[in-house]
Formats: sequence, C-alpha cells, structure tokens
Amino acid sequence: MKKGILGPILGFFAGVCILVIVAFVSGALFIVDETKQVVITQFGKPVGQPITSAGLHYKIPFIQQADYFEKRLLDWDGDPNQIPTRDKKYIWVDTTARWKVVDALKFLQSVGNEMSANSRLDDIINSATRDAVTNHLLVEAVRNTNRILEAKELGEDAIVSEEALERLEVGRQQLTRAILEKAKVLAPQYGIDIVDVRIKRVNYVDDVRNKVYDRMIAERKRAAEKYRSEGLGKSAEIEGQVGKELKLITSEAYRQAQGIVGMADAEAISLYAQAYTQDADFYSFLKTLETYKHTIDENSTIILTTDSDYYKYLKGLKHTK
Repeated sequence: MKKGILGPILGFFAGVCILVIVAFVSGALFIVDETKQVVITQFGKPVGQPITSAGLHYKIPFIQQADYFEKRLLDWDGDPNQIPTRDKKYIWVDTTARWKVVDALKFLQSVGNEMSANSRLDDIINSATRDAVTNHLLVEAVRNTNRILEAKELGEDAIVSEEALERLEVGRQQLTRAILEKAKVLAPQYGIDIVDVRIKRVNYVDDVRNKVYDRMIAERKRAAEKYRSEGLGKSAEIEGQVGKELKLITSEAYRQAQGIVGMADAEAISLYAQAYTQDADFYSFLKTLETYKHTIDENSTIILTTDSDYYKYLKGLKHTK
C-alpha cells in the first residue's frame, strides 16, 4: 500500500521540478533581435552595459528584466507652429525629423520610452526651428537659390513679385541644416541622435495669406495688362505693315494697268488713223454722226441753212435712201 502511494507522490514532485526548471530557464534566457538593443535592469536599476549584439543572452530570472529599445530610425512628426520671421511676417512651419537611440542606457535613464522621447523632441526641434526662422527672412524659409533673380538680370521676360527678386544669403536648405545642427547639440543628453530634420510645409497665417493673395492677383493683372499692351502694339505694327504693303501692291498694279491702257489707246488710235486715212469722207461722216449724237435728241429743234454741213449730210442721207 505504501509503495502504491509513494509512486504518484514522486511523480508529482518530479513534474513540479520540471516546471520549475523550465520556468527558470525561460526566465534566464532571452533573445535579442537584429533591430533591437536591450538594457538589463535589476529591481528597476540598470545593470551593466546595453546589449546591442543579436542572439541568445542570459539574465537572472525573476530578479532581472530585459528592456528592449529600437536600433532602427524612428519618425518624429511635430505640430505646425506659428513663428514670426525676421521681416515680421507670421508663418506656420510644419517640421518632421528622423532619430534613433544611440545610447540605450542613457535613453532609459533620461526618458524611459519612445513616447517620452517624442515629447522631448517636441521641445528640442520646435525650439531650434523657432530660433532659425526668427533670425532669417521669409524668402529664406521658402527659396533655395537666386535662380529667378539671375534669370531676370540676364534679361529673361518674367513677371515676379518683389519678394522673389530679393537676393538670398541663406536658403531653405541651409536653414534646415541650421535647425538640425542646433537640435543635435541637445539630443545626446537623452541618448538620442537626430539624423535629419525637414520642413514639410510653410504657410502664411490667415491675415497675411489674404494680403498675399491680393498682391498675387494685382501682380497677375499687371502682367496681363503688360502682355495685352504688347499685343496691341504688335497688332498695330502688323496692321501698319499690311497697309504699307497693300499701298505698294495697289500702286504697282495701277501703274501697270495705266501702262496697259495707254498701250491699248495708242494701238486703237493707230488703227483709227489708218482707217481714217484710207477714206477721209468716211471719217468726216462718222465725226458728224457723233456730233449729231451728242447735240441732238428727241426734244431738239434745229434750224439749218442750205450751206450748213449738218444739212449737207442730212440731205445726202436722204438722197441715199
């Protein structure tokens, strides 16, 4: 009977021992991924240096804890801030950044987690952005080069605003670099390295935006008037040239036509002269008929003498009939 009871008891204790060993081993071993780094804490306090190499690692179970942190780049996306520029123009500046944990131990001791780190980055990057923007003109936060001004100086036809013609000393790219350099100074105290900072968007505040729109409309109207005026001038020039060419063509055509008419008249006179020289009486007769045609009509009354040339031809016409 005692042997029957002893077997199950020993089996129970063996099972318990196995569970304890498994729990001990599982709590003592942990895996570090390629994308992670680990800081071991004992009763909430860091122990040793951060573990950055991937693989299987050991810790004291139930006493020590593995705190995991990212090794990859992380995103930070701030809220738009209203900032005045050096020329007293208020704008909204929206920035973004990439950062990573370079010292996991310092990161754990200073901020503890990514949410707190993003909160600290809000202060660091927003402060650096405000300092950079307030020390520069608006155009330096918008443009990178003096390409428009250089094109204007070369004589290229372009209608641009007065701000576009301001010469840049510092462009947007250099302004962004200044923000990054200032932010990188403060970030290492939290075990963070800020890799890059970018300005996503720059926009005017509502009051300034309306004034800018009004100025843009006025500039476009001025440009339209300039092009319209140039077009009217070109149209007048073309019309004048057409009129000049038309007069030249008409004059040349009239000269040629008069020459042709003169030649035709000369030829006709020559033919008439040849015909009339062949029969002088016939010529005299025709001329008399023309005179009758131009001087006598149905309402005319003629009194002729017997020795009149008119009467002679009329009498001769009667005898002919």
